[in-house]
Parts: sequence; structure tokens; C-alpha cells
Amino acid sequence: MPKIAVTSPSFSTNNFLQNEIYKHFTNVKLNLNKIRFQRDNLIDYIKDADGIIVGLEIIDDYVLSKCPNLKIIAKYGVGLNNIDLEACKRRNIAVGWTGGVNKLSVAEMTLGYMLMLCRNLFITSNELKNGIWNKSGGFQLSGKSIGIIGVGCIGRELVRLLKPFNCKIYANDIIEQDKYYIENNLINASKDDIFKKCDIVTIHTPYDETTKNMVNLNTLKMMKNTSFIINSARGGIINEEDLKYALKNHIIAGAAIDTYMEEPPSDAELLNLPNLICTPHIGGNSKEAVESMGISAINHLISFFKINVENKS
Repeated sequence: MPKIAVTSPSFSTNNFLQNEIYKHFTNVKLNLNKIRFQRDNLIDYIKDADGIIVGLEIIDDYVLSKCPNLKIIAKYGVGLNNIDLEACKRRNIAVGWTGGVNKLSVAEMTLGYMLMLCRNLFITSNELKNGIWNKSGGFQLSGKSIGIIGVGCIGRELVRLLKPFNCKIYANDIIEQDKYYIENNLINASKDDIFKKCDIVTIHTPYDETTKNMVNLNTLKMMKNTSFIINSARGGIINEEDLKYALKNHIIAGAAIDTYMEEPPSDAELLNLPNLICTPHIGGNSKEAVESMGISAINHLISFFKINVENKS
């Protein structure tokens, strides 16, 4: 029976997923202590495993070199930027991944951010707790201009959720999607046009060298001073120092971020800004999404080891 190691705390502590993985594998190590692994203790944790289920842990060539038995990495979640795919290929290690399993969870939270920012719900709630009676109710989301950068699974789900609000939606993606844009009344726009024209800009791209610091002080200065920016994708897409400067100096009206370069983040000055909604990377962590992502990862392990057993027999 293969040895399985699960690094993700949210998978490991979920009773439903615990029961599901034990239905198929008996030799399973779960991260019940909710350890946030760094390179050395990650290697020590997974070095003997035949298969692993990983969340956001960095799986690079050095880590792989210390795991001689490893045959498959099953991704718990959707992004693959933390896994060195070329190194896996060289070492003949399979990667199990399914896109879009948490798309509704992230899209719903993004819509929630939009409503909180537009209607001034976050600021007035916090002020009321401190005895301030602020009747500023913001503005309606309906009919506003929304810019979506990254029109993949999550971006498309957000388009669907926004339809009742009759927003003017500007879209930008590296993949040509003219037919989809026409069918959904989207405006194909450059990033610069989105930053300049939209009331809300929301990011749904992967994190790589092409998107690193994609949102910086220059792009933030393009935006209207009444506008908002949202990042529920990956840390590093928005330059956090530049965002802090823009929020402190009212270059934009506000922001909502769920992901950070360092997790958990340690910049208390940024986190305590009154016009910033900050959440602890929970976009894909609704109950339903956690279960879907976990089942997807388990199924990749089941399929891989079943095929390999059949091939050997």
C-alpha cells in the first residue's frame, strides 16, 4: 500500500476528507498540527511518501531530490505556480490537478468584496464598533464598470454572478475569447483601459514572471480616486508596498485582498488600513470548495495508483 502524506492543514483537519482518504489508503500522514511548512520540515514530512497532497507549499527541484519514492503530487487547490512542473517531468513524477474546482467559492467572495466596498459596509461597520455613527452608504454596484483581468474559470464564474447587476464588464486575458465576450456582452480591453475606466478592477490570473507586480504604483495612479482594486488570486500580483502607499494617500478609494507575498502577512501597517479589506486566503475555502478540492486530489491518487497496479499485474 502506498505511503501518502497530506501537507494542507485544511484538508488534514476536515473530517469528511479524512474519512474519504482512509476509504482508499491506509498508510496516510495528515498535518493535524496545522504546520505551515518551510523547506526543511516539508522535506522531513514528505521524504518517504509515494504520493503527496499539497496545497500552497513550494515543491521545487531541491525538495523533489530529497523524495526518492515520490511518484505523484496531487494538488489540493487550483494554482500550480508552487510546483516545479519541469522538475516533476524530468523526475517522472506525475502531477494530478483539476481546474475550476473552487471557482464558485472564489467568485462569490469576490462579489462579496465588491458589495462591501461599494456600499461602504466594511468601513462603517468598523467605525460603529468604535462609536462612530457614519451614514455614508457608498454607491450601488448595479450599473458600474467592472474590469476583470484573467477570464478563466473564476473570471467566467464572476461574469455569471454579476449578470443581475447589469454592470459594464471590461475583460482582459492572454487567451483569445472573442466568441465568449460577444455572447456575454463583455468589452475586450487592454489592462491600461481597465485601470483607467473601471470603478472596480479584480484580478484572476496565475502568479508568474508575467504577472509579478502587475499592479504597482504606476497602474494604481491610472485608476480613478473613487475606484477599488481586488486580488483574490495570488500574492505578488499586487505590489503590497505600492498598494499601501496608494491607500494611505487616497490614490484609490479602497481595496480587498485575500492573498499575500508572505503568508501569514506581517505588515501590520498595511493590514490595519481602514480602507483595506484583508482576509486570510479563504477565497477557495468554503465548505463545499474544500470538499471538492479534497475529493479531486484523492481521486488523482486513486487513479494513478490503480493504473500503476494494473500495469504491474
